[in-house]
Amino acid sequence: MTAPAPRDSWTLDTANIGRRVLLFDRLDSTNTTAAELAAQHESGLVVAADYQTAGRGQYGRVWQSRPGSSLLMSVALRPPPELCRPVVLTALAAVAVGEAVLALTGVQGRIKWPNDLLVRGKKVCGILIENTTAVVVGIGLNLTQTATEFADAGLPDATSLAIVGGRPIDAAAAAVVRKLDSEFGRLLAGERVAVEADWKWRIGLLGRPVAAELSDKSVVTGRLHEMSFDGLELDTGDCGYRVLVPETVRQLRPL
Repeated sequence: MTAPAPRDSWTLDTANIGRRVLLFDRLDSTNTTAAELAAQHESGLVVAADYQTAGRGQYGRVWQSRPGSSLLMSVALRPPPELCRPVVLTALAAVAVGEAVLALTGVQGRIKWPNDLLVRGKKVCGILIENTTAVVVGIGLNLTQTATEFADAGLPDATSLAIVGGRPIDAAAAAVVRKLDSEFGRLLAGERVAVEADWKWRIGLLGRPVAAELSDKSVVTGRLHEMSFDGLELDTGDCGYRVLVPETVRQLRPL
């Protein structure tokens, strides 16, 4: 299906992400539209919409928000093969959004495995990586919702930048795009260890007892001894150390 015409477009003086940004009033899904338009644009195309009629989250969950209340954005990328992994791209997005939230509100965000960003223990952002006709990084960041809106929607564990910052937040889209570009640039420059370090710090579970639920529904428990994009190393006690491939870990929670 042909995407509707964008309401506006603009460019940023970035190196890789955001040199072309298309803004729409309404889309079924920014991820779907970014994938459809990827072949017509250079890598780093950004698609954003005020409202999605068929937004989605991890594992097929529905993503909905009041028109204009969230930053609904997707980036179509052509990363080199070594970066074309869900764990790397999710870390890229989570670290970048965390840095943008800090810059906009002065408050640090933490990553809830695998793809949520929490502020003060409440969800402010969800991330969805899809690889169809293109690698697409989807971001849904709550901007203007009130505590009453979240309560009425049955989402007591959600928050928004307006709640966190105590004021309206301006220029969130540009801030997020610039941070995405910066973090992607670090990965392209070979600074994987630096991005991993920021990702580990924002997850905040290193050295702690955890439970890892795997894609086959089995659960592995132990102390999180080390973690990288190559594997999560758990000290399981009498059974020794076990290394888990990050993409096989559906949930990682403290015990």
